Amino acid sequence: MIKVIGVRFRTAGKIYFFDPLDFDIKRGEHVIVETARGIEYGTVVGDPKEIDEERVVSPLKPVLRVATKRDLEQEETNKQKEKEAYKICLEKIKKHNLEMKLIDAEYTFDNNKVLFYFTADGRIDFRELVKDLASVFKTRIELRQIGVRDETKILGGIGICGRTLCCHSHLSEFVPVSIKMAKEQNLSLNPTKISGVCGRLMCCLKHEEETYEYLNRKLPNVGDFVTADDGLKGVVHSVNVLRQLVKVIVEVEDEKEIHEYKVEQLRFKRRHKKDKNDNMSDEERRELKELEKLEKQEKQDTKSKLDDTV
Repeated sequence: MIKVIGVRFRTAGKIYFFDPLDFDIKRGEHVIVETARGIEYGTVVGDPKEIDEERVVSPLKPVLRVATKRDLEQEETNKQKEKEAYKICLEKIKKHNLEMKLIDAEYTFDNNKVLFYFTADGRIDFRELVKDLASVFKTRIELRQIGVRDETKILGGIGICGRTLCCHSHLSEFVPVSIKMAKEQNLSLNPTKISGVCGRLMCCLKHEEETYEYLNRKLPNVGDFVTADDGLKGVVHSVNVLRQLVKVIVEVEDEKEIHEYKVEQLRFKRRHKKDKNDNMSDEERRELKELEKLEKQEKQDTKSKLDDTV
């Protein structure tokens, strides 16, 4: 076991471990640490704790110091400089007529480097832009091309649920999301309804996946033949996953009726495999193809290009 503290360098960013040494460090405090990018200012996300050494990338770097008032002032100054750097870079991009969208500018704490994050369709030759920027800022310049998920993580926004986007508020790392998760939750396979602000499948599909998988295992599928505890037999018409209710088409006195039962009132053996591809219209199949493209793009964007600090 080894004693560590977790540190973040941006909102909802990846958590990195550092050696707290003998410093009295508490959650919410700020620390100065050395990273691959140079000296950085970070926020402690938890009290010191002991974890298995296997979870730590060796060698574990130590905390240089707990942030002082002067360090806080330096960080605030850097934030103001980043706004100015952003404006200057925008002007230079227009000057060089480059097809790129500037997303953010970021100074390292020690001002040893300025990073500019951008998105673009394909590769961009920005060598002349870098030279131009270096002549203005008199320091190292890095332009980093990021994906649309990283762009949304930086800029933030409000999701269709009315809450702050997961990736900007609490999701420190992107999770793989698939169409299967939407099917498992019986959601519409309309791309506009299950895609996030970034245009990829919504990260929140992952949140309830395990719950739906567990609940679905208890339920029959639509089309399965069931026997109810009242003696009636019939075919499953529809299911309510969260309420664990099943609507069954039964025959009563030569007439077909729909009765609703709790799942524990039924005996059944699964025969039909749940597949929302069955009986799809041409429009629905076209939408499914669009979703499959999104799923493929989503897999490519799972690795964030923001996480390389340590």
